[in-house]
Amino acid sequence: MAAETYIDRTKIDDFPWRQLDPAIVDVLRPVLDDTAAEMIQAVVSSVPAYARPIEGEFGFGIVAGVQAALSHLLAEIEEGGPVGRPDVYRALGQGEMRAGRSLDSLLTAYRIGARVAWRRFAAAGVEAGLAPDTLYLLAEGIFAYIDVLSGESAEGHAAEQSAAAGEAELRRRRLVRVLVREPPADAAAVRAAAAAAEWGLPRLLAVLLIAGDERALAASRLPVGSISEDLGELTCAVVIDPDAPGRRAEIERAVGDCGTTAGLGTTVEWGRAALSFQRARAALQLAGSEPGVLSARENAGRLLLAADPALAAELAATMLAPFDELGPGSRARLRSTLRAWLAEQGRLAQVAERLGVHPQTARYRLGRLRELFGEDLADPDRRFWLELALRASPDDEG
Repeated sequence: MAAETYIDRTKIDDFPWRQLDPAIVDVLRPVLDDTAAEMIQAVVSSVPAYARPIEGEFGFGIVAGVQAALSHLLAEIEEGGPVGRPDVYRALGQGEMRAGRSLDSLLTAYRIGARVAWRRFAAAGVEAGLAPDTLYLLAEGIFAYIDVLSGESAEGHAAEQSAAAGEAELRRRRLVRVLVREPPADAAAVRAAAAAAEWGLPRLLAVLLIAGDERALAASRLPVGSISEDLGELTCAVVIDPDAPGRRAEIERAVGDCGTTAGLGTTVEWGRAALSFQRARAALQLAGSEPGVLSARENAGRLLLAADPALAAELAATMLAPFDELGPGSRARLRSTLRAWLAEQGRLAQVAERLGVHPQTARYRLGRLRELFGEDLADPDRRFWLELALRASPDDEG
């Protein structure tokens, strides 16, 4: 407990117990110890969460809490105003959170204690001949005071809950960094980080790299179980089993609705998360600023070409060298014709339709291509490299 922390609630000067005649303290103080003992016994016997021996840290906490409440109540009655006291009740709320319990048991204990206190104090007041109006105000004061303590405990519980959530989030963010680090962390380190983050390592996962002003919001809308961390101006998210039914749609909706851009890495076992991260980064670079999700797996060929732009340009320059001597107009027309011819596997009618020209025009252009490329057009391997070169060429209009 924070024994040195004192609070001064001057904003509640109008609370009813402070309006009582200080003289009644002399009536209540003699029954204080017995009242405290009965309150503790009532709580222990009535609230299942506290049904255990009054000993150790638990015993100290409940005894200190009850005694502090009664002593402070009488002190404020006697003073007629606020009196500083240890912040016991906020600490009790924090303790309930640390123990994994809701506030229900503690608040029930407060209500039971208030009833016992009122019964004991009322009996002492009647015996001392206190006026009914004084007893009514005393009853109101006791239950109002318990409301204040309940509020402090709720604040403590909420603060501890927030702190616990923040620590759990921090551990998950650290786990993301461990998973995608290069070179990869050893399996034992990953398992330890996952255990600390209370995140079960899935059999399959994929990394999603998100760019854009709303990337944090997009990450928060990813499928349940996803974890994320900011890496510079990008948000790196780890998505569990991204190929499960409906999962891809969830990912695309989260990214698209926020107007962000993302690269989705390949699906891998958790030990290869760093590889998925590399693929996601390449996919994001390929996506540019286009909103939505670009999948590395669905664009493997484009990623392969983009992996070494200089080599891809060399391939294009070598394979498409016959176009070099042509003027810009002829070069553009014949490039598009070659692409259509390769796509339609040489079927003239379909080539003409794709190009939007008369079949005779398409036949003429194909004749020119044969003059330029010769036997390359008849060789399946050479045709493959020609198509690849067209895709790699920066002048490619397709």
